[in-house]
Amino acid sequence: MQHVSPVREPLVTGGKTYHDVTQDVCRQVEAAPNIRWMAALSVALLLLGVFFYSVYRTLWYGIGEWGLNKTVGWAWDITNFVWWVGIGHAGTLISAVLLLFRQKWRTSINRAAEAMTIFAVICAAMFPVLHMGRPWLAYWVFPLQNTFGSLWVNFNSPLLWDVFAISTYFTVSLVFWYTGLVPDFATIRDRAKGPIAKVAYSLLSMGWTGSAKHWSRYETVSLILAGVSTPLVLSVHTIVSMDFATSVVPGWHTTIFPPYFVAGAIFSGFAMVLTLMLITRVVFKLEDYITIEHIALMNKIMMITGSIVGVAYITEFFIAWYSQVEFEQYAFINRATGPYWWAYWSMMTCNVITPQLVWFRRVRYSIPLTFILSIIVNIGMWFERFVIIVTSLHRDYLPSSWAMFSPTIIDIGIYVGTIGLFFTLFLLFAKFFPVINMAEVKAVLKYTVDNGPTYTGHDPHHAPQPATTHGVPASAPVNYTKHD
Repeated sequence: MQHVSPVREPLVTGGKTYHDVTQDVCRQVEAAPNIRWMAALSVALLLLGVFFYSVYRTLWYGIGEWGLNKTVGWAWDITNFVWWVGIGHAGTLISAVLLLFRQKWRTSINRAAEAMTIFAVICAAMFPVLHMGRPWLAYWVFPLQNTFGSLWVNFNSPLLWDVFAISTYFTVSLVFWYTGLVPDFATIRDRAKGPIAKVAYSLLSMGWTGSAKHWSRYETVSLILAGVSTPLVLSVHTIVSMDFATSVVPGWHTTIFPPYFVAGAIFSGFAMVLTLMLITRVVFKLEDYITIEHIALMNKIMMITGSIVGVAYITEFFIAWYSQVEFEQYAFINRATGPYWWAYWSMMTCNVITPQLVWFRRVRYSIPLTFILSIIVNIGMWFERFVIIVTSLHRDYLPSSWAMFSPTIIDIGIYVGTIGLFFTLFLLFAKFFPVINMAEVKAVLKYTVDNGPTYTGHDPHHAPQPATTHGVPASAPVNYTKHD
């Protein structure tokens, strides 16, 4: 019986069995850290040290250490905040939305994408807290009863909506990520040889046995969380965009911001997923699971969202012209021709022109070109946030208020440091947690090889389960060939 799709390339190559999946994914968790991983972690920790020093200077001396001034009150801090929140979008999209649409190609990349979401949101949350100037009073942003009298947060402010949206997004994404890890933690628990590893993974697996009841509850919880997470994909960056769109600053108060920000977030998020997965597949030898077909599909999504962002840029100029408001017109003309023209044209080149190369099949299926393109896109998306924030503020209504922004070494240190924080967390995740969802890959394995996968008998705990994940029917024949 033929199970290979005549149209689409297989999702797992190399004729893998269930046992092979377990071996290949658990290999990096069980093996001693290699030189490449330790070298990468050392660089990340060095950058993390820069982050701690820059944060210390900010907390001790105040945000006067940054390059902010009276006119440009938001700059690198909020630019980096919006950039990191955008990067965190792809994880929930890949996990929740593609799960609900039964897109099986998500199975090899969703675990790392979910982890990326958690770490990116942690990096993003740093910036508003540091920008408060007195972060030890950060709890004031929550609607808690205040001991100083009837002082409440402003519920009409999108800055408060940010607090609710991002904290909810982080919590749901964390639970979704951990739920998917539970069956794989049980797999590592059963294979663990050291007493510390056995106890640690036993606690993390929460008593998972792989029974039909456990699989049923796992699927139910996953679908519920996917349903809850899907509106968050749209709501989080929509609310972030309202930080700007509800103001009266020319260049900000535009109704196109919510869909434009969401498309841009998915665009930058998928670019970061590609960057991470292309490195991971080589370092951990996972080329048979993160295939060239996965890369091509992510490239297509990146191309579509990049085109949407390009249309949004053009729409902004059209609406500024159509409004006949001279302040709006000046704001956009100043972006393209003013003193920050280099940032604007860097944004246009990276976000609009370069992704159009993905229309060519040779680019879409090229790993080196895809890797370079993914980095270029995230550089462009950082410039987009910088252009929106700084070029809209540095020319006020009064020429006497005009001011330029230049980052200080502390601005740069905090930004570079959050990159170190992100990669430190991701490298630790990739070493001690299974970077690919073994349970879900096994569920789609029967679609990738003739006559179903073969169980070799070397891994009795991980023979094909009677119930597969996420509603995939267990009707495909499986050949059991014992070699004991």
